[in-house]
Amino acid sequence: MEQDNSTGYAALRRGAAIVDRSSSGRILLTGADRRSYLQGLLTNDIAALGPGEGCYAALLNAQGRMIADMRVVELGDAVLLDVAPHVAATVRAHLERFVFSEDVEVRDLTAERAEVGVYGPGAASVVADVIGAAVPQLPLHGSARATFDGSSALLVRSDEFGVDGYDLIVDRAQRDALVRALMNAGAVGAEDADVEAARIESGRPRFGVDMTEDTIPLEAGIEDRAISRTKGCYVGQEVIVRVLDRGHGRVARRLVGLTLRGADAAPGAAIASDGKEIGRVTSATRSPALGQPIALGYVHRDFVAPGTAVTIAGVPALVTALPFV
Repeated sequence: MEQDNSTGYAALRRGAAIVDRSSSGRILLTGADRRSYLQGLLTNDIAALGPGEGCYAALLNAQGRMIADMRVVELGDAVLLDVAPHVAATVRAHLERFVFSEDVEVRDLTAERAEVGVYGPGAASVVADVIGAAVPQLPLHGSARATFDGSSALLVRSDEFGVDGYDLIVDRAQRDALVRALMNAGAVGAEDADVEAARIESGRPRFGVDMTEDTIPLEAGIEDRAISRTKGCYVGQEVIVRVLDRGHGRVARRLVGLTLRGADAAPGAAIASDGKEIGRVTSATRSPALGQPIALGYVHRDFVAPGTAVTIAGVPALVTALPFV
């Protein structure tokens, strides 16, 4: 029997799903010192990026707490940062504040460009049809120039939401035409709930939801993706190194997966053990893949082991290894 990929969630898992990411902040840095400048501010090794390469990174304050997380794409003549919508202005102001004699210019492209993602196992085929060329082999966060409807576009490989795919960045006036072209090529529009379900199943924390300005990256479990242990100094590094080296990576709390037995969880709900609160839920959904409620939440480090029994607002739950799916 042929599988039904007509819903957004099914398309994410088995076909090709369209996710409009145009609200994301897009900040462009130009100038000869752009990479060395970012090298001193971001947690990952920006200086090591060659043209067409990229990485995931965090911007921290001096206390090692997060200002934002972001995708960093080295274009060869500029660096493009992709950040959460609600922190775009903060990130831009922060970057501008520390430019003194460096040859760096910071520009906000959010209003000028649209960003439309195609995610799922069928994404490459759909994108190839729309750009009229084979999709190049790109590393994660890698990019290539492409053409859509006679105009220049940027193609970026992404695993946003924990699902592999591609983002196409075009002039904002082309957004609607791009979405139509993707649908004509067989992609299906995904709703916010579809994307959230896939994201939570993949165990991916989202800034502003599972990570805030109070979060140390190690608490959210993003250190393997976002932090270089070999690069030089950056703002907040002292705190990170102290936890990793002297504290052996131990932090007071950790983001974990939670599988519920019964009712759905709600963000903000208390997580308890033997009647004592040990944490809070940050994200929750009913998993289409597992057919049961799941959640992400922070718990005290003594309760992070998979299989640990807890309650969420009185409902029995188990700490579960991530990703769920």
